[in-house]
Amino acid sequence: MNISTRSLAQNQARIRARVWTIGLLFPVLVFFPIVLQAVGFRLPNQDPEGIARGNAFAATADNPSAIYYNPAGITQLEGQQFRAGIYLISADSEYTSPSGVKAETDASFQAVPQMYYVNSLKNLPLSFGLGVYAPYGLALDWGTHAPFRTLAEKGELLYATVNPVVAWRVFPTLSLAVGPTINYSQVEFKRGIGFVANDLFIVKGDGWDYGFNAGLLWKPHRMWSFGLNYRYATEIDYSGHSETSPAAPFPPYYPSTRTQASLRFPQFVAAGISFRPTENWNLEFDLDWTDWDSLNKTVFRGTPFHGTPFGDPVFVWNYTSSFMYNFGITRQLGKGYFATVGYIYSENSSPDKDFNPIVPDSDLHLGSLGFGHHGQRWDWAVGYTLAYNSGRDVKSDINPLANGTYRTLNNAVNLAVTYKF
Repeated sequence: MNISTRSLAQNQARIRARVWTIGLLFPVLVFFPIVLQAVGFRLPNQDPEGIARGNAFAATADNPSAIYYNPAGITQLEGQQFRAGIYLISADSEYTSPSGVKAETDASFQAVPQMYYVNSLKNLPLSFGLGVYAPYGLALDWGTHAPFRTLAEKGELLYATVNPVVAWRVFPTLSLAVGPTINYSQVEFKRGIGFVANDLFIVKGDGWDYGFNAGLLWKPHRMWSFGLNYRYATEIDYSGHSETSPAAPFPPYYPSTRTQASLRFPQFVAAGISFRPTENWNLEFDLDWTDWDSLNKTVFRGTPFHGTPFGDPVFVWNYTSSFMYNFGITRQLGKGYFATVGYIYSENSSPDKDFNPIVPDSDLHLGSLGFGHHGQRWDWAVGYTLAYNSGRDVKSDINPLANGTYRTLNNAVNLAVTYKF
């Protein structure tokens, strides 16, 4: 095989791999965009049983969504199981400027699916899994009349993951797991220019990157379980274009130009401890840390000979690392039915100085509850979450347009069904 033939074969293999991956991601892509207005742009809600427990699930992880929450947990499952779920969220943010001008985001319900498959071998201490989900996401539209429209008007971020994992039950009480993450992302960002009413600077692009996740589950006693979940950082290099509206030939507007940008998605780790005083009760606390310190700025660069209309605009993040404190209680009700309640306190990651309304992050209180049933062939669960912040006052932003009070009220419902082969 000569060099050109080998190169062609390699390119065809890469294309086939990407087509296969996009095929797996298609259910997530169909539901683009994803809504999130808290915990930066992480989307930690990946299953109703986890959500209803306040996402305190790393030390329990006893359904196929463990692929996200703690992949080592899939060794607890028997045979083949397929779980499909959908997450519906209405995210409502309100803004009041120091002079009393108000703005509000579109609070329509939006949806994102989640799918997980697990196969635990009968004769070997190994379990295999495949997850398709969105660990990050953002969709926010302040409309054309927000007083800070030249900072941010609309943002959409899709980050979808295909995640195969393998888990090994090293001992009856200890399991380990690891798996690669194949990640595809699309982004669109709009802000006003300020020359005429409703003018816009728009950037669109997409890109790929690869990472991994890993987990540990240790159950030294029937009453106690400890879990650890880790996800490695990734960085998407977006290729796309930027444009202005109105477009050329109306000065000072420019035609569409090729544009590149990079965005870092931080590593995070969750550690949990579960206590089961009886078979009917499960109490868990998780501490979830996200390395937002690694997210500093995004530069929109024009490719050679194709600069953006405004040079190389910079989006400043300068986030700070933060914790989520997760607590949940599950009560078995008999005949396979169960009820769950949970609470999350999520720390703000965006400092006042560099606050941008496109991600109106704030300290959030989240309460949740759920109900479900575990059967011989079918499982089902439903969870509800309410997220609330009475008001974050931003006073010292480097751009005074962002100063003001931001309030958050999110309502979310998650549904999931498991079929056991």
